[in-house]
Amino acid sequence: MLKKKKKFELPHVYTIAFLLIILFAILTWIVPSGQFERTMMETAAGEREVAVAGTYQEVPKVDAEGNDMRQGLGAVLMAPTRGIQAAADVVAFVLLIGGSFAILTKTNAINAGMSRVIKKLKGKDILLIPVVMILFSIGGTSFGMSEEALPFYAIFMPIIMSLGYDSMTAFMVCFLGPQMGYIGSTVNPFNVLISQGIAGIQGNPQLWFRFIQYATFTIIGIVWVMMYARKVKKNPTGSITYHDDIAKREEFAVGSMDADMPFTLRQKLVLIVFAVGMGVIVWGLVTKGWYMDEISMVFLAIGLLSGIVGGLGEKEMAEEFVKGMADFVYAAVIIGIARGILVVAEGGMIIDTILNALANLLAGVPTAVFTTMMYFAQAFLSLLVPSSSGLAALTMPVMAPLTDLMGVNPEAAVTALCISNQTMNTISPVAGMTVAGLAVCKISFPQWWKTCWKWWLLMSAVCIGFTAISAMLPVA
Repeated sequence: MLKKKKKFELPHVYTIAFLLIILFAILTWIVPSGQFERTMMETAAGEREVAVAGTYQEVPKVDAEGNDMRQGLGAVLMAPTRGIQAAADVVAFVLLIGGSFAILTKTNAINAGMSRVIKKLKGKDILLIPVVMILFSIGGTSFGMSEEALPFYAIFMPIIMSLGYDSMTAFMVCFLGPQMGYIGSTVNPFNVLISQGIAGIQGNPQLWFRFIQYATFTIIGIVWVMMYARKVKKNPTGSITYHDDIAKREEFAVGSMDADMPFTLRQKLVLIVFAVGMGVIVWGLVTKGWYMDEISMVFLAIGLLSGIVGGLGEKEMAEEFVKGMADFVYAAVIIGIARGILVVAEGGMIIDTILNALANLLAGVPTAVFTTMMYFAQAFLSLLVPSSSGLAALTMPVMAPLTDLMGVNPEAAVTALCISNQTMNTISPVAGMTVAGLAVCKISFPQWWKTCWKWWLLMSAVCIGFTAISAMLPVA
């Protein structure tokens, strides 16, 4: 009797994150500890502590006070706790969004409203994908929409699935929309403007070129998602999430949208509350520089007002709030655990050492190879520092002078950081919003990787090309 071959399966994302914590803990025993000097700099995204180029120095693994930089078993086991503490603002944001959205969902206003929209979209439902993705991409390229997209996953899941698509389509619409805009950032203060400020570049001289990048990436994202959506709708059983979606359709009350359900006055008022609230959030993001605290404030207000207007009792609202938070715990905790990787690397003081080694490597290569290697260097460092503003503060003081040394346009360093950071984050198990979005849609990392690897290779090739062009353009 032939033994059935065991199919290889990638570990759970929690396992992957913990293995990476162990890996970087081991590296703190092998890689020399060191640091750049730091200085405070005013940037487009506020005051930031940035590295000072040319100041790297190795430091002993055990300092004069007896503090050991080598991360042992205790540090590994404490890393998830310390990571959650370090990411407390994001964790709290995710949990509060989950609780508030649960109250909104309980009113059934979104389902009732979308049942009307779905009827009007019959035969044209595919158009919803480019419209939503373009709107999201504008948010990504302008004000760096990322965490702000999280509430929309739970909103669009039942909508997209009611139109005959799968949960992967819903995820890609909500995820790749803002991501394509973020990768093709034009005036995003968290990567383009902060990077240019640190590099001493005035006036965003390659803005026209960044608009070309933005349009290219957005088109690639939309075409890819629409091709996938058409394929799934034609053959639903061919979806990688087909079996999982059976339970999701019940959980997200997808079937109810197909019914001719009543659309009450209370539900209409709830949708008005929701629309006004989202308008306030957009206004705050664009004009006031709001971030997670302010968005949480507005979304909590949306949840509470929706419950009151929708006729829910205080006990029912409280119970739904708790249930909603419970549904988002998976997403919240993995963000903290992923942050634990950075905690370990910082504790061992190896990040600056890795950056310095990469800089020395880049300085010795031919110009033709330089931009490609710079792209990959920034992509690798994104595994340690997923935050675009954090990566800019760390790398731009070192990368920008390198471009001068190589005789290429310093804007190439900005381009490499902007497009490599977010392209890597789309597949990174340590990128908080990637793992959070997948968690809300209940999609595993292996399922996502199997779906997106061809798209990611295409994007990487296009990104490398844009980095090279940016380097060759004349200095303004």
